[in-house]
Amino acid sequence: MPAAPTRSLQVITGVAAMRTAVRALQQRGETVGFVPTMGALHVGHLSLVDAAAAECDRVVASIFVNPTQFGPSEDFTKYPRPLERDLELLRERGCDLVFVPEAAEMYPQGYGTSIDVGPVAVPWEGAARPGHFAGVATVVLKLFECVPADRAYFGRKDYQQTLVVRRMAADLNLPIDVRVCPIVRDADGLALSSRNVYLSPDERRRALALSQSLRLAEEIISRGERDALVVRERMLALIAAVGGVAVEYVAIVRDGTVDEAPEIDGPVTIAVAARVGTTRLIDNVQIG
Repeated sequence: MPAAPTRSLQVITGVAAMRTAVRALQQRGETVGFVPTMGALHVGHLSLVDAAAAECDRVVASIFVNPTQFGPSEDFTKYPRPLERDLELLRERGCDLVFVPEAAEMYPQGYGTSIDVGPVAVPWEGAARPGHFAGVATVVLKLFECVPADRAYFGRKDYQQTLVVRRMAADLNLPIDVRVCPIVRDADGLALSSRNVYLSPDERRRALALSQSLRLAEEIISRGERDALVVRERMLALIAAVGGVAVEYVAIVRDGTVDEAPEIDGPVTIAVAARVGTTRLIDNVQIG
C-alpha cells in the first residue's frame, strides 16, 4: 500500500543543493533512502519508494534519463518523459525530495570519465548492449555522490544491473547500503517496465511468453530437472510457439553471479531478454 503523504514534495535540480539537502537531514539524525529512476514511473518504481519509506525517515527519488547507458540505435530520444505525472505520483506516495538534474551539469563539457566494473558487466546484458553498464555504473556513482543517502533501492527485474551496482559499491567502498527489491508484475504476469507502453495489444500478448517461459522453468525444475540445457530448450520452445518474440539470450546462472550453471545444483537465477516488435524486454526469476 502507498505511504500516506505527510510532507510536501521538494524538487531540486542543482547538484550542490541536492547534496546539501540530504546532508542537512542526516545531520538532524534522519536516515535517507534513495530511489534512482529514469522517470516514466510505474507501480514497480513506486514499490521501491514504499520500501525506502518503510526503512528510512526520508525518501529521495531521482528522475534522469541517462544518455550514456543508451546505445546509438536505442530509444534515448523517444524514451518517455512524463515529468509532471511522475512528480504527482511521487507526491502521492509521500516522497520528500526529487532530484531532477540537468544533463549539462551531470555531464559537463569535456566530460571523459567512466566506470568499468569488470567481469560482472561482460556477459548477457553487457554483450547485448556494449557500453551499457559503463554508463549505468558511471551515472549511479554520480547520483550516489549527488544524493549521499544511507540506502539505495533497486528493482530485481534488472538483475545484472543490481550485481553491477553492488560490485561497484563494494569495490569503491561507497558508504551506502544497496537494497534489491522484488519484481512487480501486472496481473497477467508481465514484468512492469517503462518500455511496456511501446507494445501494441498484440505485442503485449506475445510479450507474456517471457514470464510464461520462466514459470515453465520453475515447474520443470520443481519436478526434478537439473540439466540447464534441457530447461533452456523447453523455455525457447515455448517462446517460439508463441511467435513474434526474438530471443537475445536465456541465461541460467548461479544466483548472485553471472556465471552459467550447467547443472542446477543450488540457487539459480534464470534471465531472459528478447525483442517484441521494436521493444526490448527483460525478465528473470530466482529459483531455490
